Amino acid sequence: MISPLRLWRNRRIARSAGVRFAAVYAVLLAISATALALFLWWATAGLLDRQTEATIQSDAQSLQERFRQGGTAALILSIENRLALDVEDNAIYLLADPELHRIAGNLLNWPPMVTRNDGRYELQVQRAGVRSLAFVQRYDLPNGDHLLVGRDIQARSQLRRLLTDALLWAMGVVLVMATIGGLFVRLLFRRALASLSATTTAIAAGDFGRRVPLSGRRDEFDQMAETVNEMLDRITRLMDGVRQVSNAIAHDLRTPITRARARLEEAASHAETEEELRAAIERATSDLDGIVAIFQGLLRIAEIEAGSRRAAFAETDLVPLLQGVAELYEAVAEEKNVRLELRLPERLTAYGDPALIQQAVANLIDNAVKFSPEGAAVRLEASAQGSAACITVADQGPGIPPEDRKHATERFFRGEKARSTPGSGLGLALVQAVAQLHGGRLELSDAAPGLVAKLFLSARPPQRPDAG
Repeated sequence: MISPLRLWRNRRIARSAGVRFAAVYAVLLAISATALALFLWWATAGLLDRQTEATIQSDAQSLQERFRQGGTAALILSIENRLALDVEDNAIYLLADPELHRIAGNLLNWPPMVTRNDGRYELQVQRAGVRSLAFVQRYDLPNGDHLLVGRDIQARSQLRRLLTDALLWAMGVVLVMATIGGLFVRLLFRRALASLSATTTAIAAGDFGRRVPLSGRRDEFDQMAETVNEMLDRITRLMDGVRQVSNAIAHDLRTPITRARARLEEAASHAETEEELRAAIERATSDLDGIVAIFQGLLRIAEIEAGSRRAAFAETDLVPLLQGVAELYEAVAEEKNVRLELRLPERLTAYGDPALIQQAVANLIDNAVKFSPEGAAVRLEASAQGSAACITVADQGPGIPPEDRKHATERFFRGEKARSTPGSGLGLALVQAVAQLHGGRLELSDAAPGLVAKLFLSARPPQRPDAG
């Protein structure tokens, strides 16, 4: 009875990908070797048989033609001449009367098994006191006589057996080599995946710094390792982002929540009139509204990154959309004595969600106006660049240092120059999410002084894979 442990091991081996790859390799090698052996057989032993049959048929046709021209006497003379000129001594001829009695040829008796006209036979014959293997064909003549034409194939038969034995031995060697090669392939497969397995096991155990080592051969396993490492790097970045967002949420919400609680406690303890109590509640409500706005911004970014808004995508003329955003922020800019400069073409189309594009541009203009000094100008420009529409917002504020630009689109990121300015640090994160949803990008550069933000959007809908 097979033990459960052994049965489990057998099933595990059968499910092993390395065993399957090794088996496929061995089967393919065996099939290829078998096909090669069959071809060699057909090209050697088969060719000899075909040549022998063709020679016999040609010889028989010549003898029959000789019989038609000169009768039995001419046929007997032709047989005797051919036997006399047979240097290789492998020709077989026998002319017999209707009762199968010998008339001419180098066989003493008619072979009993040769019964059918134009039949092909491989049989043992006795010629000059020696038995050998012959390949013969029978032909019936018009006068009732019978003609047997053949060739001695004893030497060819020995060669065919030798070739057959050699091919069988070769097949045995191929099977052994296929088995060894399969085991070698399995070993290589296991060694190639061992590092991947060790890395994933270490990561599952909590070592997130492990990466799959590269062999340097730039083969498929190295490509797979690079892909896995890129995936692990992205997971690490996402986890770091989650931690940063969690820390930022805790930091940004602690102050307004604490302030709202302190105001309510103070109002409950010291408010003497209904107006004082109402004012304290309104200030606390304002602080809580700011917290709600932060969560709404996070939910908005999550909704955009999930791609749930693609159903509203359509070709949109950006010019009236940008003019509307500029009119919305014109009053805010006037309060800060900031000029809004528009450089818009007559028409510029983009493919996307108009509401999301409008919100992204509003965030850019809001940041530009917020950080611009008095008397400065904020430029809103739109242009076509290849197959994309480019929306540019440039200001003359403090800008973003080069080392902070790669983090500027992260949630809750606020540079040193922006910490004293009201905000939650979600504006550029939302713009980045809108750009990625539309298959575009957000580029930040230095305006010297100020910041230039360029939002690229596709001017055409993406072509479906089955289009065309």
